[in-house]
Formats: sequence, C-alpha cells, structure tokens
Amino acid sequence: MARYRSWVLPFAILAGVFLHEYLSMMNVLIPYLIFSILLLNFSSFTLSRFRISGMDVIFMAFQIVVSMGLYLVFRSISEVFAQGLLVGIICPVAASVAAVACVLGADRDKVTTYTLLGNMMVTIVAPIYFSFVGNNVEMPFLQSFGLILSKIFPIIMLPMIVNIVLKRICPKANQILVKRRGLSFYLWALALMLTIGKTIGFIFMYGDSYPMLIVWLTLASGVMCAIQFWVGKSVGSHYGDRIAGGQNLGQRNSALGIWLAHTYLDPMSSVFPAAYSIWQNLFNSYQLYRHDKQLSKK
Repeated sequence: MARYRSWVLPFAILAGVFLHEYLSMMNVLIPYLIFSILLLNFSSFTLSRFRISGMDVIFMAFQIVVSMGLYLVFRSISEVFAQGLLVGIICPVAASVAAVACVLGADRDKVTTYTLLGNMMVTIVAPIYFSFVGNNVEMPFLQSFGLILSKIFPIIMLPMIVNIVLKRICPKANQILVKRRGLSFYLWALALMLTIGKTIGFIFMYGDSYPMLIVWLTLASGVMCAIQFWVGKSVGSHYGDRIAGGQNLGQRNSALGIWLAHTYLDPMSSVFPAAYSIWQNLFNSYQLYRHDKQLSKK
C-alpha cells in the first residue's frame, strides 16, 4: 500500500475538485476525521516530551509579525486582499500535520509540540487582531477568545486528553492506537478530499462576482505557501529537522482559516486559506513522490 502513497493526495485533490457538489454534503465529517487523526498521532506522545525550542519561537514570531505586517502594507490597496493575507498566515498549523510530516521522516515530538503550541498562540493572538480588523471589532476580547477556543479545543486538546486518560486506565487500548498510527495518513487524505470539495464549491459560488480578486488571492496564497515552506525548511535545518520545520510553518489549518474569515472578516478573504490548502497539498504530494522514489532505490 505504501508504494501508492504518493498518489493518494493528488487523487484526493482531483476527487474534491470534480465531486465537490456531492462532497459538500459530507463536510460534517471533517471534525471527526481530524479528531481521529490526532488521537492516532498523539498516542505515542507524552507531555514530558513537550519542549519549546527556538524553532517554535521563530515560527510563532513569523506568523504574528508577517501576518500583521502584510495586512498593514496592503490594506490601502485592497482591504479584502489584506484580510486574506492576515487570516491565511496567522491561522495555525494544520491539526493533521504529523500525518505527512512523519511519513517524510520528521520527528513526531517536534511536530506535535508545535501543533499544540501554534494553536494555543492563535487562540490568544487572533482575538486581539480581530478586535480592530474586520466586521466584529465590537466583540469583546473574552467572547472572541471563547469562540475561537470552542473551535480549537475539541479538535486539538480533546484527543490529547483522551490519550492521557487511555494511557492511565487502559494502556492496551492506547497501544492498539500506536500500532495503527499509519492510518492517520489515509484519514487525512479523506479529510482533505472533503475540504477541497468545500473550497471549490465556495470558489464556484463567488467566482462570477469577484473573478480578479479570486485570482490575486489564489496567486498570493501560492507565493506565501512557497515562502513559508522555504523559511520553515531553512530554520528547521538549523535546528536539526528540516522536514519538521517545513511542515510546521508551511502546512496551515485552512479549514480553521476559512471559518475565521467567515466569522470575523469579509467572507471573500477566505479564498486565500482555501486556495492555500490546494497549494500546500500539491507540494506535499510532490514531496511524498520524491520520498517514495528515493526509498524504492534503496
């Protein structure tokens, strides 16, 4: 099954594109798939391995500074375009990042640490941003914080809590999850297919009204995807894990980014994280293809 792995993501993307009308009805499954993915990925992780490194600090600083910096630069040109940059860069690392990163050879602990840390950072920073940017600036900080936390906590923190409880009261059940961790990649491909379907459906819905804005947001998301993977890999090389660095900074939680855009900003700004999800998964497909090709030569 591993030899077909590099084709799983392209298939998921193509299925999402051509079957988006049908897949949009299955979007309710995405949170459950992400929960299952994290339950598998967290099964071998313990809080004693949660160690914040300089790489994590650099990545958080990058997200905070670059997202707001680009917003301030482009808001005089187009507020919606600037909002797309803001939400697309500040949205946290994808919850399912370990599904690809660990297949490529990244250190699972480093990836898991930034998954938790990056999402906690966004929970605090995003309400501050949205207190003066977007359509809900009158929303109190604590209300905004609670709203974002309600989206992040069940998907990110609850699987960790379940794993901690399982390790204490039913370690055999946890060991079963450890042995089945490889399934997380295929669950993630299914979640990706549903997310792409939702993305394409959204673009078809608004494409006739704002064609050039969609083009510019799509191109900008591709440029930022390349920059973030490149910066992540460069920083990761310095800290001894190029793959973890690239995935932690380059792979974004586009589903949460779309939700943030629809909740706090102009809905059209969600095209940026929506298109980003396609770019990042095309790149991940290429990385998996190269990885599997190199393994086949050994």
